[in-house]
Amino acid sequence: MTSVDEPARPHGNGRLRDAARTRAEILDVATQEFARVGYAGARVDDIAARTSTTKRMIYYYFGGKEQLFTAVLERAYGVIREAEQRLDVEHLDPVAAIRRLAELTFDHHEQHPDFIRLVSIENIHEAEHIAASEKLGRIGSPALDVIRRILASGRESGLFTADVDAVDLHALISSFCFFRVANRYTFGALFGRDLVDPDRREHYRTMLGDMVIAYLTAERSAD
Repeated sequence: MTSVDEPARPHGNGRLRDAARTRAEILDVATQEFARVGYAGARVDDIAARTSTTKRMIYYYFGGKEQLFTAVLERAYGVIREAEQRLDVEHLDPVAAIRRLAELTFDHHEQHPDFIRLVSIENIHEAEHIAASEKLGRIGSPALDVIRRILASGRESGLFTADVDAVDLHALISSFCFFRVANRYTFGALFGRDLVDPDRREHYRTMLGDMVIAYLTAERSAD
């Protein structure tokens, strides 16, 4: 890790930049740059040029490009985890609850295309930054706890028949939401249909919930 002394505080009109705001600005620009050109293509010089700070300040706050990319990932995953933690489905029946959870993932992925690009980039790098991040190792997924409770309630009531665990169901929901954003352009070029067309948004949002519920509630023969 590069060692950088704290930059000299600005003089002139004397307004000191707030550290949290500076970090947030750097992360905003870095998110856009990493999502645009990937980890390999991004340059700290370019990120600094697009902020009101300096390359030296970036190294001071984050230590280097690798640590900056990790921080970008940590914040991106933090956004969806916070949304999952705020999700209140305790008052809903299991079918309505699982649909609401699927809609949350659908909405988040649509609203955060940079998150989809960052995850795709990190997969190219075989999740090396995520694996090395203590924060991401602890962050888990609040959605898994919610899914476990919904599945247990659905099975207890006899509504859910699928032998599926929370991780697999999370993957099922995420795969549709991720594909819809990540493959928008290739899918459109091949099949002439825009998966994020606003006119078809509710169709796909409803279809996701219908698919998940149909899988969970399908009649299964006893072996």
